[in-house]
Amino acid sequence: MIPAPFDYVRPATIAEAVQAYTAAGEDAKILAGGQSLLPILRLRLAYPELVIDLGGITELTGVTDEGDAILIGAMTTHSDVLGNPLVTRHAPLLVQATETVADRQVRHRGTFGGSLAHADPAGDLPAVALTLDAQLLTQGPNGARTIAAQDFFLDYLTTALEPGEILTATRIPKLGDGWSTHYEKLNRVAQAWSIVAVAAAVHRSYGTITEARIGLTNMGPTPLRARATEQALVGADAVAGAVTDAAAVAADGTAAPSDLSGKADYRNHLATVLTRRAVLAAAGI
Repeated sequence: MIPAPFDYVRPATIAEAVQAYTAAGEDAKILAGGQSLLPILRLRLAYPELVIDLGGITELTGVTDEGDAILIGAMTTHSDVLGNPLVTRHAPLLVQATETVADRQVRHRGTFGGSLAHADPAGDLPAVALTLDAQLLTQGPNGARTIAAQDFFLDYLTTALEPGEILTATRIPKLGDGWSTHYEKLNRVAQAWSIVAVAAAVHRSYGTITEARIGLTNMGPTPLRARATEQALVGADAVAGAVTDAAAVAADGTAAPSDLSGKADYRNHLATVLTRRAVLAAAGI
């Protein structure tokens, strides 16, 4: 299908993009990599009067070292994330998840910030951002803001971004010594959306799990943390039995959807199984 007619602008700076977005209001859409927006336009599920292409804003790309964190520009492509040594060294969980995103063509066009701003609960990266305690940096008509990942995802395809506000970068704290990670994903076919996925980060000291962060994909209208499992793992011995017991409550507090890919009870079961696998792998058990 052919999209409905719309105007198109390609600003050169963040300020120009914010100005255009603010002026157009709800009649505008932001174009990052386009992997989500373009299909929606072609199917005429959206009728924007203006499309604002962020592809000309060079300050939105790249990865920089901020000492205790790394900063990933919103327009940095998935392939560039995968190839960046700072990400590989300090955020291996992001690499593990990004490797599973769609196919090579999509990873060369899709962007890190676009995936987060789209906020699809079946997407791989929102749960990873949640697990890594990321902070999302924005710029809007009222200035700059920093939003914690746990406050950014509000509902299905809904974020804390305000009218005229653009996601500019994501700050990811570096994982120090003792941390290890793993991403576990189940999908119906290769390159498809997750039925359920689990992002695990585990800190160990002398054979004991001292901290755990477990992010769940597609277990509700937003990415979620498996808080009951995280609490059960703290202080537990890094052995298979303790991990199995903690994973049994991974679906507590979630609201798994039922659709053609699986019923809610099936997803609850998957959350348990995949959490166990992810934590065992992360803990090296």
